[in-house]
Amino acid sequence: MKFKLLTLLLLSLVLMGNIAYHKDALLVAYDKNFQQFQETDLGNLISRIGKEILEPGPLNVGGKANNATFSSQQVIIETNSARQTNGNLPPLLENAKLNAAAKVKAQDMFTNQYFDHVSPSGVGPAALVSSQGYEYIITGENLILGNFKGEKEVVQLWMNSPGHRANILNNRFTEIGVAMVKGQYKGETVWIGVQEFGLPLSSCPEPSVSLKNTIEANRTALDQLAAQIDMKRKEIENTSRRSEKYNQLVDEYNALVAEYNPLNDETKKLIAQYNAQVNNFNQCAAGK
Repeated sequence: MKFKLLTLLLLSLVLMGNIAYHKDALLVAYDKNFQQFQETDLGNLISRIGKEILEPGPLNVGGKANNATFSSQQVIIETNSARQTNGNLPPLLENAKLNAAAKVKAQDMFTNQYFDHVSPSGVGPAALVSSQGYEYIITGENLILGNFKGEKEVVQLWMNSPGHRANILNNRFTEIGVAMVKGQYKGETVWIGVQEFGLPLSSCPEPSVSLKNTIEANRTALDQLAAQIDMKRKEIENTSRRSEKYNQLVDEYNALVAEYNPLNDETKKLIAQYNAQVNNFNQCAAGK
């Protein structure tokens, strides 16, 4: 009988040792995978990849004042005509937020008497479109100042300038906003034209926020379970194997590990799923 009892105790110890070993190994693997998840956090991802800005030097062409009038919509039509003629590129869609940004920009240049992509207060194209609620992956801005005969001439002048032409023919842009505003600039009556281009953030599939939240919740639960397991293991180590409480502690320890292991495995799968989504976003944002 004593031999049988001793055998059972030894078996319990062996099982406990195996569980503790596997528990430790899973903790290490989980921590490593979760670190990979943190390194591809969505907020960092967007700021690192999704903020490309194209802004060729402003184009001041002069010209005598006249009675010409201009339509922003017609400038968009002429811009899309240039895209179709030069590479059969798809037309840019008019975007209300980009229109608003273009108008704010043109009016601000008249108000503060400057002609540049960055205002005297330090606001550039990125901050400008963002201030109108436009979330983008890539954005660009074309500026022109002078007096013109019509919208076709305005677009052609941009097309004659390599940097502005590159913006108009950029195959990653999908949306546009335009403003044509007349005013006084350094004592002269002129028009200022602004084109705001964009590829909206919504063009790329963002990693799931709910999935990220689930991973975070699981991590918290795993951290709590791991702490309980460690405490239980220490309690076992400080308890005599001959004590009646010993087997009870082992059972409690095993129950905690049995709860931890599947949650850990599930979380690693969710992390892999989230990282795949991040990779897809990266590829899309990079234009691949």
